[in-house]
Amino acid sequence: MKEVIVIGGGPAGMMAAIAAKNENNNVTIIEKNEKLGKKLYITGKGRCNITNYKDISEFFPEINRNEKFMYSALYSFSNMDILNLLSEYGLEYKVERGDRVFPVSDKSSDVIKTFKKILNDRGINLIFDEDIRYIEKVDDKFRLYSKESSFSCDYLVIATGGNSYKKTGSTGDGYKFAKNFGIEVTDIYPGLVGLNLNSSIHKELSGVNLKNVEVALNKNGKPFKKEFGEALFTHFGISGPTILSLSSLIYPKEKCSLSIDLKPGLNYNQLDDRINRDFNKYINKDIENGLRDLLIKSLIKPVLEISNIPRDKKINQITKEERHRLTKTIKGLEFNINCLRDFNEAIITRGGVDVKELDSSTMESKKVENLYFVGEVIDVDAFTGGYNLQIAYSTGFLAGSSIKDDCNDN
Repeated sequence: MKEVIVIGGGPAGMMAAIAAKNENNNVTIIEKNEKLGKKLYITGKGRCNITNYKDISEFFPEINRNEKFMYSALYSFSNMDILNLLSEYGLEYKVERGDRVFPVSDKSSDVIKTFKKILNDRGINLIFDEDIRYIEKVDDKFRLYSKESSFSCDYLVIATGGNSYKKTGSTGDGYKFAKNFGIEVTDIYPGLVGLNLNSSIHKELSGVNLKNVEVALNKNGKPFKKEFGEALFTHFGISGPTILSLSSLIYPKEKCSLSIDLKPGLNYNQLDDRINRDFNKYINKDIENGLRDLLIKSLIKPVLEISNIPRDKKINQITKEERHRLTKTIKGLEFNINCLRDFNEAIITRGGVDVKELDSSTMESKKVENLYFVGEVIDVDAFTGGYNLQIAYSTGFLAGSSIKDDCNDN
């Protein structure tokens, strides 16, 4: 009978354990927290964006780094596979905007409960509140040590997560374990995180939620990537779905800025005509009052400030040049990016165990036999929309299936 240990009880670890279990092995999950899936509880704002309903072939453009590495994993265990598995154990799901999949109950706890059912059904052992500090391999056995306990196994899966949301237990343990075995780890950065802006204007806008805007990320003064949707100004700068996605394309020391098109449905000339019509309608009013049909109230002051137009200037005194400056500002509200917010606010970690060190068809280390790395600990990350969780399920399944096959052969 072979012993299999999975370190980490998140989605990747649970899936690895489920896929690995058969009559020829004992499978144990060792979790440093007091319960399973602590980070999964807070995903999707507590609703758990389980996966995305797009065809699996459409996942690859959503993967920011090393998408080719994911071909075997995603096609071996797809979004439909995880949904079928959870449905088989009673979880009902629904598909929302952007093909995001959520539990019908809107409770991430129901997803965790379903995983627990599967783990119990498969006879998988669970050990909680055990923080593994050191791992070594002696002969063909892995030896794992916590502060007060030790464990031994034939197969070991590292599913410890990344370095984000440390309060959930993601403290970068997997990177340390990898390095101790001589396995390369790429530099890590916060991913899917808010941005600090080098501007005082955002403080005036703190709490303002922009909807249906187009946000462009510019690098070295040139357009790099655009996102359409929502953006939220905060006390530190800016966040929201569009910003989180764009943040995963920014690296430290890069000179980057944001340009927000407040009216993407109108081209420059159409917007200029619209402003002209409003000016004619409110010709004798202050410009601040004349823009209320076009912009939400909280945007008017900063837009006029950036356009260098006094708020109390009468519309009948506005020059053509000033109107064009106003149109340009609304089509491109610009902010320089100071830096990414830190790991404590990041949804995911970018970087990790170098994929060149792993067999993409099994997730096994090329240097250490029977050692596997899955989920956020590896250098693969994606944009928002359920893709990162699918990466966790798929890599976990691939590692577990490989272990099960090996146990059958031996």
